[in-house]
Amino acid sequence: MGRGTRLLLAVVCGVAVAGVYAGQPVLGPMGDDLGVPREAAGWFVAVAQLGYLAGLVLLVPLGDLLDRRRLIAAHLGLVAAGLTVTAAAPAGGLAFAGLALAGVFAVVVQTTVAYAAALSPPGERGRNLGVVTSGVVVGILGARAGAGTLADVVGWRGSYLALAFFAAVLGVVCLVALPADTRRRTERYGQLLRSFGALFGQRVFLGRGLIAFFLFASFGTLWSGLALPLSGEPWHLSPSQIGLFGVAGLAGAAGAARSGRWGDAGHARRVTGVALVLLAGSWPAIGQLGWSLLLPVLGVVVLDFAVQVVHVGNQHVLAAVFAERTSSAIGGYMVFYSLGSALGAAATTAVFGAAGWTGCAVLGAAFACCAFGAWALTPSAS
Repeated sequence: MGRGTRLLLAVVCGVAVAGVYAGQPVLGPMGDDLGVPREAAGWFVAVAQLGYLAGLVLLVPLGDLLDRRRLIAAHLGLVAAGLTVTAAAPAGGLAFAGLALAGVFAVVVQTTVAYAAALSPPGERGRNLGVVTSGVVVGILGARAGAGTLADVVGWRGSYLALAFFAAVLGVVCLVALPADTRRRTERYGQLLRSFGALFGQRVFLGRGLIAFFLFASFGTLWSGLALPLSGEPWHLSPSQIGLFGVAGLAGAAGAARSGRWGDAGHARRVTGVALVLLAGSWPAIGQLGWSLLLPVLGVVVLDFAVQVVHVGNQHVLAAVFAERTSSAIGGYMVFYSLGSALGAAATTAVFGAAGWTGCAVLGAAFACCAFGAWALTPSAS
């Protein structure tokens, strides 16, 4: 797989996932405009995650059956449609529907990752997955910086319209530029769904999935709740200033883009354990937000580095173990990701109202410790 193809697939991942998270730096203004109470604003992210969950179960297995290039193009077009509905919504109900639609078809990310794994020789799979999946974290974090800046200029609706445009253009580019998918496919959709369900009885799969669940619950606790203390006392930051925290996260994610090479060298398990320790250790610094900005910024860099390392390692292991069912394995793994992210998004706003940012930091650290416990219980070969 050439550098240009890796870059294109990474951009696809980034744009698709950005639509799910673009609301995080503008939860307050978005909720006010659409008549949604502040305490329920976290559902703008959570409903997209729940749509994503449905897509993982119903759509991602199609990547083991149909031409992945065409699936990528079609799903990007439907992501664009959902984001356009959200941008044009006059009230919260239609915005939720648009976000759910965009979330369902944002599973193009998993089809893209499986496509990259299928194009990669075994000795380069980790490197290629590291680059392509870096687009996921970069998209999540870049969406915050971009959406916050656009919100200050043209309102939160403008950020969704911009993402819709990029998704539509990328769909056309992928259809023209990506190599055709020439696999021979003999299974039927029902067989794929049964095979998909059977994965949850596999110990390696379940172990890596539980790591992802708690990993992204911790990740979601930070990024779904961070705008709340930054927009209040004592900082009173604007959406664009809040979005700049995503730049710190980008530094951490970019630093981990080559982490797939560690998996290629046979160190996936050890590296995952070290990264989860770093994840837990980042939260005491992030929790100091009441009096400092520097310490939380450093904590954000460490947290996003750790998340990217673990996420790449998880997918590298699953792509190697389930080489004949890559789309289903990665899609099933991302069910845990989606549930964990939704839990973090919904829980952090509730915890913030009851215990402030200190309570959110304790919650995020607890999720990180649970992820480490899941890692310790996974088979040593994985």
